[in-house]
Amino acid sequence: MINLLLFILLGIALVAPVHPNTAKIYVWRDEKGVLVFSDSPRPGAEEVKTKPGNIIQASTSVDTKVLDITPQESIQEYDIAISTPKNNATIRDNTGSIYIGGGIKPRFKSGFEVQLMLDGKPHDKPKKHSMFSLRDIERGEHKIKMLLLDENGKIIATSESVTFYMHRASTN
Repeated sequence: MINLLLFILLGIALVAPVHPNTAKIYVWRDEKGVLVFSDSPRPGAEEVKTKPGNIIQASTSVDTKVLDITPQESIQEYDIAISTPKNNATIRDNTGSIYIGGGIKPRFKSGFEVQLMLDGKPHDKPKKHSMFSLRDIERGEHKIKMLLLDENGKIIATSESVTFYMHRASTN
């Protein structure tokens, strides 16, 4: 469908009047095999030959003030979530060890880091991944949360808080 439209446009461009002092027209195929027409040459482009003496009248009544041509910064939304342990899980480990895993969507860029929060306080330094291994956690209830940090250390995503219970056998 797109190729048919491009061929129609090419036909109109070849038949339509062109002023001899106008810019040249170039054509090439992009990475997807679609024909591209432009007034800027590039390697591999071919010049489209037009008939001399044809003239296109430019329209001067087009109001371009309504067009927003300012570049827009693409702000990508990130989501971070703790996948293990599940909320309200009981961890039975006499050494107090727990493995914490998370996921980030979409994949985070190089330079991003993940800060693990344990009971409202940062646990260790931020990591370049979302897998944590904690040792010697006291028995009882604990809350964890993950923060996704950008290159400047700014928080760009926060996970939901997860509660887990550490169960350690007593020696008494």
